[in-house]
Amino acid sequence: MAIEKIRETRTFIEESWDELQKVTWPDYDQLKNATIVVIVFCIIISAMIWAMDGVIRVLIDAIMGIFGA
Repeated sequence: MAIEKIRETRTFIEESWDELQKVTWPDYDQLKNATIVVIVFCIIISAMIWAMDGVIRVLIDAIMGIFGA
């Protein structure tokens, strides 16, 4: 039982290593461009959330004002 687990683990590690050899890693320019895209995307999403938060805050304040709260 334990020997079988050791064999399975060894097989898994060997297959994982073989798959890692097939990976094409990005070069510097690809990595730089992808990083810029992620940063810009995060800024855009953050701005959208900030804007939605502001709109909701105004709506809630208006509703609370109607009811005198």
